[in-house]
Amino acid sequence: MAHTVVIRELGAAEAEQRLDELGAILRDAVESGASVNFLQGFTQTEAEDFWRGQLAGIADGGRHLLVAEDGARLIGTVVLTKAPQPNQPHRADVGKMLVLAAHRRRGIGRRLLDAVETLARDEGRTLLMLDTTLGSSGDLLYRSCGWVEYGIVPGHALSTLGVPTATAFFYKEV
Repeated sequence: MAHTVVIRELGAAEAEQRLDELGAILRDAVESGASVNFLQGFTQTEAEDFWRGQLAGIADGGRHLLVAEDGARLIGTVVLTKAPQPNQPHRADVGKMLVLAAHRRRGIGRRLLDAVETLARDEGRTLLMLDTTLGSSGDLLYRSCGWVEYGIVPGHALSTLGVPTATAFFYKEV
């Protein structure tokens, strides 16, 4: 029986209980070549530690974690991090926009992006920013969803294989 994919927010307590699934999504992204701050050889423990480090921000409301859930299994994530600067109460960053490789090309990433944009508006954030590897599937998705590229930095980050790659920076007014 096919499940319907649901996009919803995960609170800190539930995120802590599901660190293994969150870690598996992050590891899958890295193993699939996504340049999301980590290199090949990234372990499940390191992935869970990354998400564990996000819990305080989720608990205090400075960060929101949205997930895509297929039945009882998490298959995607996106994080909205509110800018903490007093002169930027209107801005937030979007990150860890991830979908398990086995579930890609089904519109789940687009649904996560739509949901995080709606959440940002609901939170009073009207300017969103993100970055991604130039030419990646994320790059193509963001462009197709109306995000505006404002710059490219060559060699900004290393690929999962340790090769310097260009990063495209985007913004969107919501």
